[in-house]
Amino acid sequence: MKFNRTAGIFGLALLFSLGLIAQGPVRDRIKTLKVAFITERLALTTAEAQSFWPIYNAHEDQVEKLRRKERQRFGSQLLFLDDLSESEAVQLLAEFKKLQVKRHQIEQTFITDLGNVLPAKKIILLFKAEEDFKKRLLQQVRKRGGG
Repeated sequence: MKFNRTAGIFGLALLFSLGLIAQGPVRDRIKTLKVAFITERLALTTAEAQSFWPIYNAHEDQVEKLRRKERQRFGSQLLFLDDLSESEAVQLLAEFKKLQVKRHQIEQTFITDLGNVLPAKKIILLFKAEEDFKKRLLQQVRKRGGG
C-alpha cells in the first residue's frame, strides 16, 4: 500500500476537525439520524436489527477509539509539519502505518461478524448507506454555513 502524504494529512485533519465538531448533543443527534438512515436503507428485519446493532455499535466504538488515538498523536503534529525532522517524520509515518493496519484489522473483523447476521447484499448496502449519510451530513453543514 502506497502512502499518499497529502491524502493522509487531509484525512487526519478532517478526523481532527470532525472530532471537535461532533461532540455532545450534536453528536447524539447525528448518531440518531444515522441509525434511522441505516435502518431504513438496509430494510432491517426485527431479528436482523437485534443482531446487527450490537455488532455495529461495538465497531463504531473501536473506530472512535482509533480516531481518538490518531487525533491525540497526530493532531498537534499536523500544525508543525514544516518543523519535523526527517527522523521524526519517519517515526510519525511508522506510527501512522501501524494505526492503518489496526484499522484494516477492525474492518475485516467487522465484515466477518456482519456476515454471521446479514446477507452479503445488506453488508454492501451498509457501506453505501454510510457513505450516503456522510455526503448528506456534509451537504447540511455546508448549507448552514459551516463549511
